[in-house]
Parts: sequence; structure tokens; C-alpha cells
Amino acid sequence: MRKKILKALVCGALSFSLFAGGVQVQAAAVEQTPNYRTVTEVFDWGPAISKLVVNLGAKVSAKDIDKDTFKVYVHRKLSEGALTFAEGLKYKQGNLSLGAEARDETDLKGYREVTDAYVSDENGNKNDNGEFVTIEMKIGPTETLGAALNFDLITSFNTWVTSDYTITLNKNIGKIKSQNFVIDNNKGDIRPVTDKWTFHHYEYGDSRLSLAYASYEPKNSGKHPLIIWLHGMGEGGNDSPSLPIMGNKANYFAEDSIQKYFGGAYVIAPQARTYWMHGYKSFGDGTSIYRDALMELIKDYVKTHPDVDERKIIIGGDSNGGYMTVLMIRDYPEYFSAAFPTCEALANSLLSDADIQAISHTPTWFIAAKTDTVVPPNDYVVPTVERLKKIGAPVHFSFLDNVVDKTGLYKKPDGSAFEYMGHWVWIPLYNDEISEVIDGKEVKLFEWLAQQDR
Repeated sequence: MRKKILKALVCGALSFSLFAGGVQVQAAAVEQTPNYRTVTEVFDWGPAISKLVVNLGAKVSAKDIDKDTFKVYVHRKLSEGALTFAEGLKYKQGNLSLGAEARDETDLKGYREVTDAYVSDENGNKNDNGEFVTIEMKIGPTETLGAALNFDLITSFNTWVTSDYTITLNKNIGKIKSQNFVIDNNKGDIRPVTDKWTFHHYEYGDSRLSLAYASYEPKNSGKHPLIIWLHGMGEGGNDSPSLPIMGNKANYFAEDSIQKYFGGAYVIAPQARTYWMHGYKSFGDGTSIYRDALMELIKDYVKTHPDVDERKIIIGGDSNGGYMTVLMIRDYPEYFSAAFPTCEALANSLLSDADIQAISHTPTWFIAAKTDTVVPPNDYVVPTVERLKKIGAPVHFSFLDNVVDKTGLYKKPDGSAFEYMGHWVWIPLYNDEISEVIDGKEVKLFEWLAQQDR
């Protein structure tokens, strides 16, 4: 099981382009050096480069631009020493598919499908004329060339991919001639997801356990709940605190769709340097070397943010983070107002009856899918929930049949809704699709969390 989880406890499976250098552009009738910026957004399946904002270096009119104006080529470069997913699977003797893994060269470089193009400002907003053009490209859970993350089966971490683009013209536009016109000068990345967040570092006594974290603060005054979100295995590390919120759409905790339930809530998403499941004896042994550091970070954040309502401190996490969530409410049974572990990976066999009694002190809503083969529910959440219910604990359990696309945008070859791995049950969580009938009334998960207090 340890190898299985190490291979596959992934939170998000796509990739992201940081600042990639380019070479000089050759352009006829262009007054200054053209360039482009990538736009990375986060979708149900993870982060993807969805757009390019291109500075043409000369003004053009909206009537001159359409989706057939440009040809876009990308070369996705993995970090030094990283294996492609196919190489990793071969090395690990595994047979895992995440849907968008790079299996050969065509998944690392090639032409992307342009779905729209229009004159815009430097931030991608449509204009009637100007020097900037925004190019939108096809994205989806199996569109590998747009992927922004690579999951390395050796390190079990996701890492941002450097995506180098080359943009050429299929036809003349205004004064700009298509012949020998090439744009490959990357001026960086636009990440609208992170605009609402700030990034910090908490120094713990043992520097090896210090934690980077992303933070969101509500804009309205008054007391507000605090939500702590603990990432999955793929978002660990110590060099990219944006991963815990961008690896799989956890940025939605700062969006109005979730914030509305709380009247505004503080959110912190810490990043473990390795894995929350890094135990003192072995991986996932029921302990975590980060437990004390995480608790000190939470207490320090509450102390330095006096508008945090100490009666409403909520903790949740997925997979590896779900493991840590259960561990924290077990070891600090009187601190948290509520918990929402998702596809949690703390084996039921590691929980004593005393542990179950301790966990029962915190109202908890568990979430899992029956199709999860990474953390089989029958070995983890199902027996744990049964034991909690047996002693009358305030527990709810959303046990989904599977995880499918609800947008209608992505389909299987037979035309039915695209189905994600059962482990990716965080998708309906972020999309506010989790609810249960409580006392004869359908109650949403976040509505319920907002109602809990100490």
C-alpha cells in the first residue's frame, strides 16, 4: 500500500510554466521586439496554460484577427533529472494513468489547437485595436500539451514545467507580414489565481520542519472563521508555496462561491517539505513529523490575526492532507470547530478505540468515492466512520459512486461524461457539490461547516 500511495497520491496532474527565456524575434514591419506571456489558470483537473497574451509590437485592428491567424507551438521542458511519466511508470513497475501524462515526445512538444484569438490589452481584456493579442487554446483533462505540472514518480512531487512557446502567423495582419515573423520571447506568466493570495514562511524551532504557506484574508471587517487546508502528496516541497492552492483548485476557498457561506473566511494552505504522512518510524505510520510545527503555525496565525474567530477554526485536507486532518483532530480534540477530511489516508487499523473517542469530539464530514483505488475506502474511511457512528459521534459521510465531469465540456469516446480517478474526489468538494440530508433538509458541506463552533 505504501508504494501504491507513493506512486499515486497526486493532487492535480497537470503543469505550469514559470518564467522561460526566449530568443530575439524576427519580424517584418514591427517597431519593437514582440513577446508573449503565458496565462495559467486552474481547472477541475489542475492547472493549465490556457492563453497567451502576445505583444505584437505594432497596432492591429480587431477585424484583422481570428482564431486562424496564429499557429502556436510549445515545447514543455521538465525539471532537470525528472522522468517523463511513462519513464517513471516503467521504472516503478506500475500501471497508473492520470489521463494527461507525457508518454512520448508528442506529449512534450507539438502544436496546440487555437480556439480563439482577439485584440486585447496587456492583461487579456478585449479591445477594438492595439498592440496586444490574446490567443486562447484548447484545454482539458487529457490535453497534455497545455499541462502545467509534471508528477515525478521518483520524488512523488509535482513540479512546474517550463513551457516555451513559438508563435507564427498564418497570414498578414495589418502592416505585419507573416513571412519570417516569429515570436518566442517569453516575458513571464500571468496567474490570476494567486491575485487574492499572499505567500509566507513560518519559522519553526527545527528549521527542517519550517512551513511555507499561502494565505487569504477576507476584505470585510469583523470576526471571521479560519479554514486550514492541507494539500495532497503531490503538492509537497519547499520551493513553491503556490502549489497547495494551484495543484488542484484549492484556490476556490478564496472564491465567492465558498466564502459566501462564512460571510468571509481566512484561509491558510501550508506546504509540507516532504509529506504530511512522513511519520517518525515510517510512511503513514499514524504519526507526522510536522504535527507540532503545523499546530504552532496555526496558533501563531490566530495570534497575529485578531479577527480570526477562535470558536470557528476549521481543518480539512485531501488524501495525504486528509491523513493529517484526522491526525490533528485526534491529537487536538478540543481545538477545531469542524473537520472535512477528503479521501483520507489514515488507515483505520492505526486508530485505537481511544483515538476514535478523541476524534468524536470534533464534528467531522468525511468525503470519498467508491472508485478510489489509491486509498481504498474499505481500508480507511469506511470502517473509521462506522466506528464513529457506533459511539454517536457528530459525523457525516458523503460516499460518492464516482467522480465525473459536471460541466458537460469533456466526454468519453462514447459521448458519456468524462470520468476522473475516484481519488480525485476533491473536484466535487471545490465545486460545492457535496451535500447531505440532515434533519429532513438538504445541507451543503460548507453551509454545515459555517454552522459549527466551539
